[in-house]
Amino acid sequence: MDYTVVIIGAGPAGIFAALTLAEAGLSPVLLVEQGKDLKERKRHGANDMLCGWGGAGAFSDGKLTLSPEVGGFLGDLVGTAALKELLAEADAIYVRFGAPDRLYGGMTPEMEALADRARLADLELIPMTIRHIGTENCLVVLERLKAALGRKVEVRTNCQAVKILADEGEVRAVELSDGRVVRCRYVIAAPGRSGAPWMKEQARRLGLPSQASPVDIGVRVELPAVVFKEITDITYESKLVYYTKTFDDKVRTFCMNPYGEVVQERNGSMITVNGHSYAGKKTANTNFALLVSSAFTEPFDDPIAYGRYIARLANLLGKGVIVQRLGDLMAGRRSTPERLARCLTRPTLQEAVPGDLSYVFPYRHLLGLVEMLHALDKIAPGTASRHTLLYGVEVKFYSHRIQLSQDLETPVRNLFAAGDGAGITRGLLQASVSGMLAARAVLKRESGERA
Repeated sequence: MDYTVVIIGAGPAGIFAALTLAEAGLSPVLLVEQGKDLKERKRHGANDMLCGWGGAGAFSDGKLTLSPEVGGFLGDLVGTAALKELLAEADAIYVRFGAPDRLYGGMTPEMEALADRARLADLELIPMTIRHIGTENCLVVLERLKAALGRKVEVRTNCQAVKILADEGEVRAVELSDGRVVRCRYVIAAPGRSGAPWMKEQARRLGLPSQASPVDIGVRVELPAVVFKEITDITYESKLVYYTKTFDDKVRTFCMNPYGEVVQERNGSMITVNGHSYAGKKTANTNFALLVSSAFTEPFDDPIAYGRYIARLANLLGKGVIVQRLGDLMAGRRSTPERLARCLTRPTLQEAVPGDLSYVFPYRHLLGLVEMLHALDKIAPGTASRHTLLYGVEVKFYSHRIQLSQDLETPVRNLFAAGDGAGITRGLLQASVSGMLAARAVLKRESGERA
């Protein structure tokens, strides 16, 4: 064997798997990451926002959701009580490496009152507790995590895992983009959300049972911070769910950034939109995503391709990210630079091109987004203002959810899958926990075999 363990992906799942193995003294371990090293990543460059040391969420904003109801499906495998303990354990590690002490949310009287107001507006508020690391603090935390690995784990960035190789139902090796085939006893595949298509292909090749996950497609909303100030002061990020009156589709808020900024992301040739916020620097605006969940049945089973199609359509029409005033959308006209100049909400993403999102979204999606904005207006007056900005598109790709054991092992022996790329997590903290779980399963098996 060249290595005892090969970890694919240096996002939260891969990093926490590597840290768990390093602290237990298991070696040799190889961590491969297709993106750049942390010091080489840029927030506005190429694919750096999605790929590279730290992954996507831990590099851009760093929201740690401690509530087991939000951020993934690990509770289905380990149970809610166990997941709650694991989330607290992973959160403590982030704090040890520099995350701020402050927590937001929790079931306070203010949160209960907000939940009651939401119900009156046909909205469901998902109570949760959040620790916000902040964009600038994320770099510090990631640097310390990387330093903690030291020489205990060999790290190769700018190196893609091409194939996972197995024989007789057991993992054998990983083929790398530099031409090497590294033999190993265990593989922990944690390619992240941007690696969802790759993970799907590996599952097909290896015959891993999986089921299609919904794709979330929508817009990034930007408005004056004062509109959501009462809500963000209570909970920082509010998870609000709405079921549309017309089609009964699920629409939800996601990744709320008080006093933050809107950014664009590149995934290969495709450009999408996202947002983040700093811990110590503020803008005048708050931004958040509104996402419509789309699930498909036979004969179509490729929601990732559908999401890519919508994103590329926006890129075709706007040559990148499109921005539109809500007032222009409702009036059936495109936004122009002149109309945008009269907008009271000043856009924080200067690269966005004024346009018309009604040419991008299917009627069903667009109507759901508008319905949700008017529902939010009841608890945060000003949300449905004609000066609210909509950026499109924002797409969250989730890998086919792979069939896994309680230890996150696939039907191929010694092949474990973790994080968003495996379709079992949808957030930074649960992804971190999944890496810990997979690594602990490896350690347990190694200990048993040595005994």
